[in-house]
Amino acid sequence: MNAKRVLLGCGNFGGVGSAPAFFGRGTTEDDARAIMDVAWNRDIHWFDTADAYGGGRSESYIGRWRADRGRDPVLTTKVYNSVTGDPDDHGLTRERIRRSVTGSLERLGIDRIDLYLAHSRDVDTPLAETVAAFQELQDEGTIGAWGLSNHDAAAVREALEHGTPALIQNAYSILDRDDEADLLPLCAEHGIDYVPFGPLAGGWLAGRYRRGQAYPEGSRMTMRPEGYLRLANERTFDGLDRLEAAANERGVDMAALAFAWVLSHPDVAGAVCGPTRPAHLEPVLVALDIELTAEERERIGSFFP
Repeated sequence: MNAKRVLLGCGNFGGVGSAPAFFGRGTTEDDARAIMDVAWNRDIHWFDTADAYGGGRSESYIGRWRADRGRDPVLTTKVYNSVTGDPDDHGLTRERIRRSVTGSLERLGIDRIDLYLAHSRDVDTPLAETVAAFQELQDEGTIGAWGLSNHDAAAVREALEHGTPALIQNAYSILDRDDEADLLPLCAEHGIDYVPFGPLAGGWLAGRYRRGQAYPEGSRMTMRPEGYLRLANERTFDGLDRLEAAANERGVDMAALAFAWVLSHPDVAGAVCGPTRPAHLEPVLVALDIELTAEERERIGSFFP
């Protein structure tokens, strides 16, 4: 089995990511508990969330599940967006980070966060201030390590002037390869784990969207499509046809092959999966047993020129 790590993405618990319009929607607490149960029982013991996911509901669901089940997963959470939906309450100042981490600890029911990430770049706050705040929390034992999400190579280089993040979490998939040229080599050079989200590109690489068909109700493309509108073209659908054929040749789902492709990059340490029901975990687990040669990886990548 592939030794790389799979993280359970909890961005759909109680909402759809950090979007205030969807707070209280998304995956219900009962369904989230079922997903966490299956993930835990299938040896996925690292959960990834953020304070603003579902307006705090994601962290709260995890916290109550932990207490009820007596489980202690590795936890990653993030700070930047508003937990209440207040458009003026965001950012990465020292004061806001310290205020936000307190809320996360309370909702999760813990006294130490394993990995604390900046969820987005705060252009109004110097990275030096943000990194110093993270390192202060680390020195105090409030967090185990810190990292950056949705930060490009230039931002990571700037952060490295003040400290070394433990992890970078950006979007990466066959359909989103911007980090390959610069950021992935930079992470490898500095010993930073690169653990991306979005390996299935919002369901596109799972075969959820079909040429000439309406998007399924409740899918990402009907709720928060803005990051994926660029994919709705013939080039993408042609590539999906090729990916499906390659998956059929191996006797696996498209989702499994697409996830395995992400894990096959030598500088990728793992990846986040974001299931909305327990069954969505199955192709991810299958992906762990798929080994791709460099040539196979290049061929699959060429499906989307």
